Amino acid sequence: MNDAAKRKSNIIYWSSGIVSICGIIFEVLFGALGSYILGDGVTQYTLTISLFLTGMGIGASLSEKVMKHLILAFVWIEFGVAIIGGFSSFTMFGITAFAPSGTDALFLYSITILVGALTGFELPILIRKANEIGVELNRSTARVLFSDYAGGLIGGLMFAFFLRPQLGMVKSAFLVGCINVTVALIVLWLFRKEIRNFMVHALIGLGIFIVLIIGLFFGEATAFSFEQKMYKDPIMHMEESRYQKIILTQDTDEDVRLYLDGSLQFSSTDEYRYHEVLVHPTMSHADNHENVLILGGGDGIAAKEVLKYEDVEKITLVDLDPAVVELANTNKELLKLNEGALKNEKVEVKNTDAFEFLKETDDWFDVIIVDLPDPNNESLNKLYTKEFYSLVRNHSKPGGAIMVQATSPVFATEVYWTIAETVESTGLVTENLHVDVPSFGNWGFVLASRDPIDLDEIDITVPTRFLTNDLLPALASFGKDEDQQIEKSNGNKLELKPNTLIDPHLIQLYEKAWQNY
Repeated sequence: MNDAAKRKSNIIYWSSGIVSICGIIFEVLFGALGSYILGDGVTQYTLTISLFLTGMGIGASLSEKVMKHLILAFVWIEFGVAIIGGFSSFTMFGITAFAPSGTDALFLYSITILVGALTGFELPILIRKANEIGVELNRSTARVLFSDYAGGLIGGLMFAFFLRPQLGMVKSAFLVGCINVTVALIVLWLFRKEIRNFMVHALIGLGIFIVLIIGLFFGEATAFSFEQKMYKDPIMHMEESRYQKIILTQDTDEDVRLYLDGSLQFSSTDEYRYHEVLVHPTMSHADNHENVLILGGGDGIAAKEVLKYEDVEKITLVDLDPAVVELANTNKELLKLNEGALKNEKVEVKNTDAFEFLKETDDWFDVIIVDLPDPNNESLNKLYTKEFYSLVRNHSKPGGAIMVQATSPVFATEVYWTIAETVESTGLVTENLHVDVPSFGNWGFVLASRDPIDLDEIDITVPTRFLTNDLLPALASFGKDEDQQIEKSNGNKLELKPNTLIDPHLIQLYEKAWQNY
């Protein structure tokens, strides 16, 4: 093989590696879009991977019909990936904001198959071109596939640790599209002697590149206006952290709301109803308050309520996402709500997984408050399992108390009582509570302890806006349509079993319960 042929074959190997990086980024990007907009990350990523691989198979099969002009075929495939993938996130947010329900899912799954097909089309084309240049078939296949697989690893790491947290999903899509069309233009130039009407193809590619560059710099602002349609109030802060999308909204009446991956965490108009029930029955039932653990609660509001007790010596707050804690410590509206609680010298913040923290710590706590997001994916589900609550129990001192937020017994009756059953399965004594929070609806909690719980004996001694000693026992009364003894449509009682790591059935119950809300 002469030097010119070697250079061309090397170009093919480098091209296959780069487009593979782009392909895997689009694949995980589509999974992230589905998880954020459609919910249930495990289902969305499973569908994305399955559809993308199916598309690759279709593309690989169709590639055998291309008998000539292999380089030109590759160039136009890259143009297609660039324009479709580049505008994917932008279009997805627009469809979600304006199109009928279900259109967003149809669009996402369609482009996943389409981009997968184009990606699958590329590799056989490149292998055949390398073989045409003079590289032996076994060697060309091995080298192109190596570039493809190595590129896949790089692409996945880039999306997880750089693109999503630094650029977000809209800019990431446009940037990767720019890379695709750049590769196409470079290959087009280097093989220009083989291509008729070279300038026509080059100008088309340059036009696509300019459109994508415009999208890279201005598309996010337009997508922001699309996303604004998804929220009741104007967005005052939006960021993509390593773990989730953080949205803070505020209306003209100064109602501040925090959303994590689209799920409402609190409204400033009524958060006190939620947080007072979360904190004060627990603190009042516990014999001591010296050492308190809060799992979740990165907004700092639960910590503010705990700090009302003067005998508290230390609060350990464990929240996975440092971006939420940083926002709580810097945003003036959140600081007004949490009164700077996370900056208090008694509070120690640890940005780590709650499950791992409990596995590794040797500390025991007088009070444990579990203020975690709802179990709507696998990573959160593990924080609602018998294994997790056993760890919580094992770090609770004798005479201590535990409170778990447990979603709505009205909207998700089976979910609420399954959580209660799971906590009780660890040997803890439990008491079930619920309260109306206008921004959420009716919301449930599970109070747990090693010792018997008598709500009539609980004495709340700190200032509150809502909760009173007389009211507390009433929060343990449930209506017929929200009680675990509710009869299902077939006349049978709810059959509850603990949620475990091995049998994570709570996720399916959660999806079923909330699909109409």
